[in-house]
Amino acid sequence: MQVTAESVWGECLKFVKDNIQPQAYKTWFEPIVPVKLNSKVLSIQVPSKFFYEWLEEHYVKILKVALTKELGEQARLVYIIKMENTFGNKSPFTEKIPSENRSSIKSQEVDAPLRNNYSSELKNPFIIPGIRNLKIESQLNASYNFDNFLEGESNRLARSAGIAVAKKPGGTSFNPLLIFGGVGLGKTHLAHAIGVHVKERSPEKTVLYISAEKFTQQYIEAVKKNNRNDFIHFYQVIDILIIDDVQFFSGKSGTQDVFFHIFNHLHQNGKQVILTSDKAPVDMQDIEQRLLSRFKWGLSAELQRPDFETRVSILRNKLYRDGVDISDEIVEFVAKSIKSNVRELEGAIISLIAQSSFNKREITIELAKQVVDKFVKNTKREVSIDYIQKVVSEYFQMDVSTLQSKTRKRHIVQARQLAMFFAKKFTKASLASIGSQIGQRDHATVLHACKTVDNLSFTDKQFRKYVEDLSKKLSI
Repeated sequence: MQVTAESVWGECLKFVKDNIQPQAYKTWFEPIVPVKLNSKVLSIQVPSKFFYEWLEEHYVKILKVALTKELGEQARLVYIIKMENTFGNKSPFTEKIPSENRSSIKSQEVDAPLRNNYSSELKNPFIIPGIRNLKIESQLNASYNFDNFLEGESNRLARSAGIAVAKKPGGTSFNPLLIFGGVGLGKTHLAHAIGVHVKERSPEKTVLYISAEKFTQQYIEAVKKNNRNDFIHFYQVIDILIIDDVQFFSGKSGTQDVFFHIFNHLHQNGKQVILTSDKAPVDMQDIEQRLLSRFKWGLSAELQRPDFETRVSILRNKLYRDGVDISDEIVEFVAKSIKSNVRELEGAIISLIAQSSFNKREITIELAKQVVDKFVKNTKREVSIDYIQKVVSEYFQMDVSTLQSKTRKRHIVQARQLAMFFAKKFTKASLASIGSQIGQRDHATVLHACKTVDNLSFTDKQFRKYVEDLSKKLSI
């Protein structure tokens, strides 16, 4: 049988496949193309210089064993790197760099005697929207700092951990630091405060704040442009990476996979990762287990609703910063009336100041009552899938476990369908996520449930009453 580049590489791949994870094999070895075999020298083509460096850094030993097994002790490996044109031309260009100084457009070959000896500095061609001239701007809001993030019982752990991370990013056991809690409790504020503090202490550090949604959009764009490796490489040069609302990765397997590789690289190299989420890792749905396990490596710190004393302190701090003087009676009234979150609390006091200023009225307890009554009435309350299941279960006098069970009893099925219907109506969760949380159903079951509820609302008077009653209980 004739020995070819394809046959030798095929045997090498069999060995590699048996010794690494399937996902790693798919990502780092399937794209490789065997090009030529010259005696003991095998040439393979890889998509980019970053791809080559990754292989040299992580898989050089296994490649050496595999190739030596096939070609003997004198085996050598040459990489042919497809150089990507980053100036708008979609067709790739390649350049050969031989020992003599002549210009020949072909490919860049890197002779790798199966040891990691390549150390030239790379320029990353991946440009994130909003970041100019390849200079990585932090995207931080300087007004979100520790000075105006007041400490209380509800946030003491998270704030203390944030300060520790800001003083020594990547050097504490809080890596990653996952800050979780409901809407308006200060997750984004605290994440920014950490980044702002780091930049003040160490301007040379590369800090980047980005929402999980924007990260996902950039990844999709990178895949479309065949720049996935450059996307990974860009994020691997960040010193402190802050990703807001990481629950947005739910159900997005491609984004989760690429973030898994980025996270591993940053963590292994002592870089700091900060994440925010509306729920704890244990409650996240449709996130791969390997990623969830990494979220749990560091510290998960919860931000809870502020207690009365903390709410009063927040209001007084807000008034002090705005140069407004309001009596303690009014401040305490607002603090007692609005308990949900910091955002609504500050919004109420801003509305009160605006009413007084625009209408030229003195800030009295009567004006405060008017503003708070309107504000509370018009403020939307956060409704979760868990809360919906609880309300529906109580309405039908059953346990949540019964609602989620596999039973096909009519009244239980209808209760479950109503829970799915209201989850779709009141939350931003995907159909798959709703089904997963309500009894491990699939998205098709949720879709069917929503259609059934719509139909029965028109044809069944009693069922229509169920919908109306539950709508009132869940209405905001």
